[in-house]
Amino acid sequence: MTDPRLTRRDMLASALGAGAFFLLPEVARAQQAAAQDAAGFGPAEPFSFDQLRDVARSLANESYVPMQVADGDILEKIDYDRHNQISFRKERALWNQSGTSPVQFFFPGKYFPEPVHIYTVENGIAREVPFSTDYFDIPDDNPARALTRTEGFAGFRVQDQPGGDDWMAFLGASYWRTSGYSGQFGLSVRGLALDTAIPDGPEEFPRFTRFWLEQAGGGDLTAYALLESPRATGAYKIASTRGDEGVAQDVEAQIFLRGDVERLGIAPLTSMYWFGKPDAHVAPDWRPEVHDSDGLEIHTASGERIWRPLNNPPRTMANSFYTPGVKGFGLMQRERSFDEYQDDGVFYEKRASAWIQPKGDWGDGSVTLVELSTDDEIHDNIVAMWTPTGPAGKGREYNVGYRLTWFEDNPVPPNAARFLATRIGAGGIPGQPRPEGVVKIVCDFENHGFEELTRDPGIRPVVTASRGTVGGFAAYPVVDEDYWRAIFDLDFSSIPEDDDTPIDLRMFVEVDGESRTETWLMQLFPSQMRTLLASRP
Repeated sequence: MTDPRLTRRDMLASALGAGAFFLLPEVARAQQAAAQDAAGFGPAEPFSFDQLRDVARSLANESYVPMQVADGDILEKIDYDRHNQISFRKERALWNQSGTSPVQFFFPGKYFPEPVHIYTVENGIAREVPFSTDYFDIPDDNPARALTRTEGFAGFRVQDQPGGDDWMAFLGASYWRTSGYSGQFGLSVRGLALDTAIPDGPEEFPRFTRFWLEQAGGGDLTAYALLESPRATGAYKIASTRGDEGVAQDVEAQIFLRGDVERLGIAPLTSMYWFGKPDAHVAPDWRPEVHDSDGLEIHTASGERIWRPLNNPPRTMANSFYTPGVKGFGLMQRERSFDEYQDDGVFYEKRASAWIQPKGDWGDGSVTLVELSTDDEIHDNIVAMWTPTGPAGKGREYNVGYRLTWFEDNPVPPNAARFLATRIGAGGIPGQPRPEGVVKIVCDFENHGFEELTRDPGIRPVVTASRGTVGGFAAYPVVDEDYWRAIFDLDFSSIPEDDDTPIDLRMFVEVDGESRTETWLMQLFPSQMRTLLASRP
């Protein structure tokens, strides 16, 4: 979406030396293309992350110029079905030999028309991999054969071995994802989020316009990326390592704002939650649950651990959890049994959890959770991100580092019992008339710290509600199982039917006055609870 042309070329050339090649006008680049080596790559250019930061900083001081997509009429014809007909020629992959992570490229099309430039880096020297249809097998009747001016790929994917399975992919805006611990792709992350779910304006999606790829030992890979958008630029270094637990990535990001931003999202995570145990009634589906993630976990500077089950709300909701000096947050998939999903095609039980662990003190700010209403699993409707306190105005810079893990679980050991599942049903006592406008909330949690305990009046849930009244508290070990259960009733009968203001719940389980669990948070909507109660026989 951006044209990388600058007006202060002398300064950039001085700062970057030959590395300023990628900022030259298209005519100049075409002239230099004649110097490409026998492998078809572009001329050698010095490259470093420091140079990339300088470029991002300089671009932030220039006006944004939207990119003019060449052959856009042709790309518009390459829809989902046509795109799937195009296959990469495996023998053309970068680093296509044993002990490396071969890289294949994505073809541009209707949904990814903007060109992405890709470079290889070795010993501080970068060479561009020019776009060519020769990298792909294209059917004779596919409109892609008519492309003549497209100058970049749509993105790239990384394989575990030549011709093997993909384990990482960058495609679309600043999105990327990995196959995590199980070889199963699920949720995604983004480089940056700008004005996600604000009431008075559209969201802006910054884009990785250029990548520099560098092989490391053992098949690890480092990707450097230039981020551009009307209101932001950025330099990113993403060093990926594969291990027995899954994929770990060390991310460095230098972000420069070229315009004011109302809601800045750093280290944003994007996932899908259609329905689960608390809200199975909202979806006419044969499967018990459908989601890539089932909750947001937050670790605060004070040591508190927060668990917030995800929602499919009736309308877009944004909730901020004030956590200065946050120690970590992530979108997690805690339910790991096939029986909980019954889907042997997409295997939701194998979707990785994504955990963000800041390096250093990120200062004052909040973890923001955005939940959008969805009626299908094809839509990502969940975003979690760090939002710094204070105005994100033009000229601001943010330098952040974090470790991102795609593991089965949180890499940080628990310091309290964790909640495993949340269920909601009709309130009251079985065998007695059910009260109107009352739901029962049942929360299962681990026995961590409860191993030697038995049912006792000193073990009880402590619950607060922003609206309605709560009662019927109990906490006890589940018979013949290795976990405990906390239950309580929520009476919302006094809330008028035309009032759908959400009810915020907070709960932990105490033992003799001392908290022994995470802090469980939940947001419920009277309209959805009425729908649930109306569905009972």
